Amino acid sequence: MSQQTKTPLLTVKNVKTYYPVKTGFMNLQKSYVRAVDDVSFEIYEGETLGLVGESGCGKSTLGRTIIGLEPLTDGTILFDGKPMNFRTDRVSLSKQIQIVFQDPYSSLNPRLTIGDLLAEPLTVHKIVPHHEIQQEVSRLLALVGLSDSAKSRYPHEFSGGQRQRIGIARALALRPRLIICDEPVSALDVSIQAQIMNLFKKLQRELGLTYLFIAHGLGAVKYISDRIAVMFAGKIVEMGTTEEIFKNPQHEYTKKLLGAYPIPDPKKRSILTKP
Repeated sequence: MSQQTKTPLLTVKNVKTYYPVKTGFMNLQKSYVRAVDDVSFEIYEGETLGLVGESGCGKSTLGRTIIGLEPLTDGTILFDGKPMNFRTDRVSLSKQIQIVFQDPYSSLNPRLTIGDLLAEPLTVHKIVPHHEIQQEVSRLLALVGLSDSAKSRYPHEFSGGQRQRIGIARALALRPRLIICDEPVSALDVSIQAQIMNLFKKLQRELGLTYLFIAHGLGAVKYISDRIAVMFAGKIVEMGTTEEIFKNPQHEYTKKLLGAYPIPDPKKRSILTKP
């Protein structure tokens, strides 16, 4: 069955996220920062949609709006064909959609051991029986390549790459179908970035995960994505398969992004930078 005949796992329709700004005499004049401005796309189960754009273009705001961390000004978000409402369905939606944040350290509670961090969602959402929680924590740590000894340690005792692995394990704890990856490798060293990217691909193969992968670097997006959406000034200006975007970009902004993408072969690079 082709993707076109399946129900998308996530559907974003004309989504807007605006922030009011008061200006003028006595702050009476109201204007808006249009962080996300009429964005639409679909993600199908088992695929990765890469969302790429410069800093400040609204891509992270869009990801946070989808998961309910930012207010939805207008538009519709559907999960598995049903409208999402985090005000009334937060618990059930949290089991379906999780997020991995850019900064692994600030997203982890420094006062909790890693064992407690991973056990907490399992306990609150009753994912496994109480007597199996420690076994499940061990399984989650093994999934992301960490040993059982991590349970008794605190976030500050780990490197950046290890902390991001813990963040991924926490996202996996509720056994979600969709994970929003909000620039998950941009704060890491290049060598560690490759390890985390390979981990994402491995988990997708083993668990059948679906990703919205947000990044400003085309290298990471090209490696992991089936399709790419290019975002500029709050809007998606181009979307296509990874091969289409890299071989035949249509929008001028996409061409500029590709022109900045490091390519070892000068001949191939010159093709992308031609006016």
